[in-house]
Amino acid sequence: MNLIKGVKRNFTIPNLLSLLRIAIIIPMSKFILTENYIMAGVMLVVSAVSDMLDGIIARKFDQVTQLGKMLDPVADKLTLIAVVLCVNRIYPYVYPFVIVMFVKEIVMLAGGAVLIRKRIKPPPAMWFGKAATAVFYVSMIMLVLLKAVWNINISWLATSLFALSAAFMLFALMNYAVIFFEITKVNGNKKEN
Repeated sequence: MNLIKGVKRNFTIPNLLSLLRIAIIIPMSKFILTENYIMAGVMLVVSAVSDMLDGIIARKFDQVTQLGKMLDPVADKLTLIAVVLCVNRIYPYVYPFVIVMFVKEIVMLAGGAVLIRKRIKPPPAMWFGKAATAVFYVSMIMLVLLKAVWNINISWLATSLFALSAAFMLFALMNYAVIFFEITKVNGNKKEN
């Protein structure tokens, strides 16, 4: 009976949208790598819209679940990694920014793991994290669709958009780092008292 209640509680539209984002990673990557940039762009738009909607629906209709709190960031990180690797094949000279993006994600995952291990609830997504995700999606959609429409590599634009995405991600990382240290300090003080 508890299993059925658990399934019902987690069978929400936001969780289905997160699963959709994970499910389209492979076809989206394949479309980018096989140079079907129109379909890749469509998949990126679907991924971006579903990412935006899952949070809005979860909060507005009180469908926030523990599963969703794990699925959403996993879907975000898997999508980012796949898209950055694939788009980097089209624009290989942007690899320094790709490294920055990967380092940011690894640090965020490590920080989240530390909080979970200490039994501290990770903070919800903040505006700066959402802004970094939005800039990332807009940049990648633009680069893929430009390739589809004109089939040209605009190196200065690709470099600028990757740099902008990386800058927003570093900004988000610095702000999350401040929150991380505040949370761990507060929880450390509570344990001492």
